[in-house]
Amino acid sequence: MNIAVLGAQWGDEGKGKIVDLLTRHFSIVARYQGGHNAGHTVYAGGRKFVLRLLPSGILHEGITCIIGNGVVIDPQALFAEIDELDRAGIPAGDRLLISDKAHLILPYHRELDLLSEARRGERKIGTTSRGIGPAYEDKIARRGIRVGDLTNLDSLAEAVEHNVAARNRLIPDSTMDWRQVIDELKRSWDRMGRWVTDVSLFLSRARAEGRSVMFEGAQGTLLDIDHGTYPYVTSSNATIGGVCTGLGVGPRAIDGVLGVAKAYTTRVGEGPLPTELTGEMGNRLRESGQEFGAVTGRPRRCGWYDAVAVRYAVRVNGLDTLALTKLDVLDGLPELQVCTAYRCRGTVVPEMPGDFAQLSSCEPVYETLPGWSRPARGVRRFDDLPDEAKAYIARIEEITGVPASIVSTGSDREDTILREGSVAAEWFRR
Repeated sequence: MNIAVLGAQWGDEGKGKIVDLLTRHFSIVARYQGGHNAGHTVYAGGRKFVLRLLPSGILHEGITCIIGNGVVIDPQALFAEIDELDRAGIPAGDRLLISDKAHLILPYHRELDLLSEARRGERKIGTTSRGIGPAYEDKIARRGIRVGDLTNLDSLAEAVEHNVAARNRLIPDSTMDWRQVIDELKRSWDRMGRWVTDVSLFLSRARAEGRSVMFEGAQGTLLDIDHGTYPYVTSSNATIGGVCTGLGVGPRAIDGVLGVAKAYTTRVGEGPLPTELTGEMGNRLRESGQEFGAVTGRPRRCGWYDAVAVRYAVRVNGLDTLALTKLDVLDGLPELQVCTAYRCRGTVVPEMPGDFAQLSSCEPVYETLPGWSRPARGVRRFDDLPDEAKAYIARIEEITGVPASIVSTGSDREDTILREGSVAAEWFRR
């Protein structure tokens, strides 16, 4: 079985933990989009790891980890992440492959990102200012630098000189020297060259040999450049189509799609969030759930579970099942709200509006469910969950339209329930 794991909300759903948990069922874990703006947090062996570019399967011995062409790579960020794992006793370099078609984030991309966000003023997107957007812009404008281009740096000189000169004209007081960029690229290639390959061909051959693949997404459905709440989105396709374009595999390579969603809703940065809670309850969810960006440290905006948004993710991605995370964060609340529809301009709308600009003026239509006093934290058998928690999950499944095969009840790898007889359980029995 080859399974895609992706976010069903606005990112930060806990994909890192789920990918790490399921890696033992696979031979290969392949990341298909995004950059080091992603932060996949994994707790294993009593230690915390934050993975930004490396696939979340990297913590397991013997697993081949792939960075696909849909990812934009800052070499310095990649090396720092590999070095950090090496210091923790986890050698990553001998199991890593990088697509020769992946685009690079260069120093001028970071400067442009900061400038672009500053110029937006009140219309800022809330980017991480790591150069992700400008690198994707160069890719689409056909002036980007790809990893495979570094095999012939002499032929790159003219392109890099042109790009740096153009950025120097845009960036006040910038005196960046294109020769220094070339020197940096040379040093990057000296280290990363051994990892570079035709990832599409590698995956094709691996599948022919019967090796199983988990496709790992970053960010979430509502941040997708095409299907998210545009313009408050990321610069890549975080939805299921990104697997094919970001790794060079056909749609038949994907045997199942697992969406990851929190038991409530969060978002980082600007843009609409219909169920957002700004008062005491929002603070309570943020503190209890430790809702601060793994990469930026920014506090996440929190709200009740938005079934409309997740239902949209089910449709766009063809989700077979859900992994429901952070159920334990709701422990002790006397009652819970679930958004079942929106009220937009006086009309109840059961589905995500086609015009995302409407979301800012939409109000959630809530259904109230009882909370639970007995803790769900650390529970590892579904039958041992509080009855109210089981009822909450059942109602979420009913409204969302897909079953929840996996339930996470804590940050540790083992604080997870794989439900017997569920879709995911059947996948991994094959």
